[in-house]
Amino acid sequence: MPRRLERGARLVLASHNPGKLAEIAALLAPHGITAASAAALGLPEPEEDAPDFSGNARLKALAAARAANLPALADDSGFCVAALAGRPGIHSARWAGPRRDFSAAMARVQSEIGENPDRSAWFICALALAWPDGHTETFVGRIDGSAIWPPRGTNGFGYDPMFVPSGKTHTFGEMTAAEKEADTHRARAFAALRAACLAPLSSAADRETNNATRGNATNRQ
Repeated sequence: MPRRLERGARLVLASHNPGKLAEIAALLAPHGITAASAAALGLPEPEEDAPDFSGNARLKALAAARAANLPALADDSGFCVAALAGRPGIHSARWAGPRRDFSAAMARVQSEIGENPDRSAWFICALALAWPDGHTETFVGRIDGSAIWPPRGTNGFGYDPMFVPSGKTHTFGEMTAAEKEADTHRARAFAALRAACLAPLSSAADRETNNATRGNATNRQ
């Protein structure tokens, strides 16, 4: 039986990535969850040495939960390219280097794809919810599409400007926050987490969520 977070709970977001923090905070807000980032609490980033997304997410969530003595939610996500046998995958952030230069990371992806006609790509997100006693719940979401070149758009973060989801014509980098958050790897993972671990929204809360999402999209364009 999954362990649940009740409305009004406090939570640590175990990430130092501003883009991820903004997306996750927007998803949590309608559920009455008060969230503080690991960076704001001065928590260090643990070494991510697990072999997969779920393992790295659990590692980060457990480290933050134990350090803060609060439940913690961690994300581990990455960009995967079929022509590169799934790389950069769990090393997506490392491809951007210590300065997090994703322009350089996208150029490396394009260079390594070369003349390969297979442009299939996908994003994976693993969300891990951990408690200080070591209990964890993990949820995974995936969205498929294509890697395009040159990149398009300045919204989003990471590899968003070179990814077009299946059935769409715009990259994540060209979408508004509301358009992107409607269906992403992170939103899909969060939907599974929400169903298992969060209290259902009321119809009034749903309306507030839609209004807040539209407001956030306007503010972040």
